[in-house]
Amino acid sequence: MGMVALPEEGIIMKNAQLIISAAIVLSVSLVYGAAPARILPEVFGFSVEDIDLKNIFRAVMGLYWAIGGYWVYAVWKPDHWRNATFVNALFMGGLAVGRTISIVLDGNSPQFLVGLILELILFAWAVLNLTKWYPEPDGRLSAQG
Repeated sequence: MGMVALPEEGIIMKNAQLIISAAIVLSVSLVYGAAPARILPEVFGFSVEDIDLKNIFRAVMGLYWAIGGYWVYAVWKPDHWRNATFVNALFMGGLAVGRTISIVLDGNSPQFLVGLILELILFAWAVLNLTKWYPEPDGRLSAQG
């Protein structure tokens, strides 16, 4: 099924979820990896002195750059929009599941509760966009672009 022709306003609304997700993920990547020994103690209250721990946080930063960059790319290259939105749903849903497991096993963190709420909203928005813009005739998501 081809892409639905949209007026300019429809294109903006369709892409808003990817743009917002990219802005959040790219910003968070800098908190995790730009200067982990300096920033993370201020934000989260734990020290990051070990080189392996710094490496882990910078690897997460790189992963976030790759994912967030792909979402930005898909806004300008509509042929990638569907796949990027699917990746967004997986990414946000996966983070939300991980945070939920942590809440059950470790207790609630008010600092990360905001993240969980945003991840659930962005996950639902991605699924809604996929079903709105690329549904099968019977309402299921298509396995093909």
